[in-house]
Amino acid sequence: MEDRKLLERRGGDDLFAHAARIGDEFLQGFEAVDRIDRPAVSLFGSARVREGHPAYEEAREVGQRFAEAGFAVVTGGGPGVMEAANRGAREGGGLSVGFNIELPHEQHENPYLDIELTFHHFYARKTMFVKAAEGFVIFPGGFGTLDELFESLTLIQTGKVLHFPVVLFGSDYWQGMLDWLRERTLPEGLISPEDIELLHVTDSPEEAVAQVVDAYARRSPRTPAAPQKADAQ
Repeated sequence: MEDRKLLERRGGDDLFAHAARIGDEFLQGFEAVDRIDRPAVSLFGSARVREGHPAYEEAREVGQRFAEAGFAVVTGGGPGVMEAANRGAREGGGLSVGFNIELPHEQHENPYLDIELTFHHFYARKTMFVKAAEGFVIFPGGFGTLDELFESLTLIQTGKVLHFPVVLFGSDYWQGMLDWLRERTLPEGLISPEDIELLHVTDSPEEAVAQVVDAYARRSPRTPAAPQKADAQ
């Protein structure tokens, strides 16, 4: 695992070779993002759910609705919610994108990708999720999903990304976290009231899509292109 090798090192003659590989991975990622020919949304959620699970079926519907609205759907390229969203994008006649990661377990490429790239380094991969997208939709998930959520909020809070919708799908799942933010971090002055307003919570696929599509329409002089059937590679 490239990240582990690099983080455990203390100097050495191959330091520049590691740096060159990281730079090359960023370049490959930017080139893959450039192949996305329409506005895009990044969707996140657990890799551990399967077809029939509510999160899987909802992500599939959301992916399809985004495709029908003229958006590409970008995920981590793996199973679970990622597979569902990519599958929905294909079913909606849209462009399905997966930025996968090399892991010792759990992660494998799903079969619904039109553009795909497998990364060795998390930080290069995570950059592409932000680079490609006009917003995030975040389904129930674990540490990786929470990582993407709080990174997106940090980027907005610090002005690195502007006007970037972050939609939490599944009010029952996210309610405890929202209560903690409002009842603990906000009263202690650790976040600001406007930080809470960065999060949009919904149980409606239609509303989740509208949050991102409408924000994009307000920012852009052009509306999303009409859906196009993607050619599988």
